[in-house]
Amino acid sequence: MNPDLLEQWRNILGPNGLPYIFPIHPNLVHLTLGLFIAAIAFDIVGVLYPVDKAVFKYLAIPVSRSALFDVGWYNLVAASVITFFTVATGFFEIILAAPLADVKSPWGMGALQTMIGHGVGGVIILTLIVGMTVWRGFQRFRWRRDMARQVQWSYLGAGLIVFLLMFLQGTLGAHLGTEFGIHITADQLLHLGENPAEKL
Repeated sequence: MNPDLLEQWRNILGPNGLPYIFPIHPNLVHLTLGLFIAAIAFDIVGVLYPVDKAVFKYLAIPVSRSALFDVGWYNLVAASVITFFTVATGFFEIILAAPLADVKSPWGMGALQTMIGHGVGGVIILTLIVGMTVWRGFQRFRWRRDMARQVQWSYLGAGLIVFLLMFLQGTLGAHLGTEFGIHITADQLLHLGENPAEKL
């Protein structure tokens, strides 16, 4: 590739390889994680409410079981919506990635394998979150509408499995940043022979 054209491209994209200062995808990832984890956590607390009720009473925290399930539901809906943007920004940012060559991740994968795995994993997790939202909606509005315990044990078990998949997915994402230097501004500047302290 023409060195002048490459330098122009770098100036357009900036030192982190993106057309904006900070990567958007990692921030949305943490929003997805927080919303989904809160959704399942509040549903677990709602299921265990008969046990927790004494603790809430002792701490003088006014809470009802239905309110706990409401928080779980709305967090899950928000997680479903935001995860579309999380995956979309992930694909956009991975298209612009310039990973370090001849580097292996701690799992023995190269950059391309890690990027593909992370991309496919993101789509799978998006599908699972949307599927769980539909499942949760049926429980809330149809199957268990008149029951005190709004969610099934199998639903909570599935949520915990998604937690595990999120952990694996997050580890792949961390490998992209730490091992391959993707969209890490300081790392990119160091590889260009520049001092990050002078540029940032």
